[in-house]
Amino acid sequence: MAKRGKKYVEAAKLFDKDTTYQPMEAIELVKKSATAKFDETIEVAVRLGVDPRKQDQNVRGVVVLPHGTGKTKRVLVFAKGEKAKEAEAAGADFVGDQDMINKIQQGWFEFDVCVATPDMMSEVGKLGRILGGKGLMPNPKAGTVTFDVSKAIQEIKAGKIEYRLDKAGQIHAPIGKVSFDADKLHDNFKALIDALNRAKPAAAKGVYMKNIAVSSTMGPAARVETATFR
Repeated sequence: MAKRGKKYVEAAKLFDKDTTYQPMEAIELVKKSATAKFDETIEVAVRLGVDPRKQDQNVRGVVVLPHGTGKTKRVLVFAKGEKAKEAEAAGADFVGDQDMINKIQQGWFEFDVCVATPDMMSEVGKLGRILGGKGLMPNPKAGTVTFDVSKAIQEIKAGKIEYRLDKAGQIHAPIGKVSFDADKLHDNFKALIDALNRAKPAAAKGVYMKNIAVSSTMGPAARVETATFR
């Protein structure tokens, strides 16, 4: 086990490892225990009662957090003609077609999210290995392959995040920054949990929400009472 720093050890004393907290209690504890010199991200980790090896139990989707994540995402849009103009008007940071594909092939990655119109996907697909490895490939399920580029950009800028089940059967997602008011973090937390419940696969059996934990970038985690969400 990795040796923890003094600040982490001191922060951990605020938590009772045998206690599960109500969401607001957990959030307030995590805010109180965050001691880094930067504005730490607060993240939620959820262990689901699904089998990640089975396609029919995959959990993936998007949710717009009501108060955003505290980070302004740089959006790249692959589009041509009128859709390119629409993307620029909607606030996309970068817009292009083959020129942007060439830049990425040369190692450029100054963006956080990719959106593409469906007619561009035959070309964007050539970047599959490059973008896919970084989790940046546009995907219809995430709402990032669409002709409604204005809506996609606005939602991303407003705080839309994508969640995806990992190989361990867990979902990790940010819900804001330590500097956020606890009420806003709680609203974002609830929006995420509600989205995960709506995304429950029909094939999932037994307890769906097994464990929920809230933590900051550098701090310990507070376990959340899950009975409310079952």
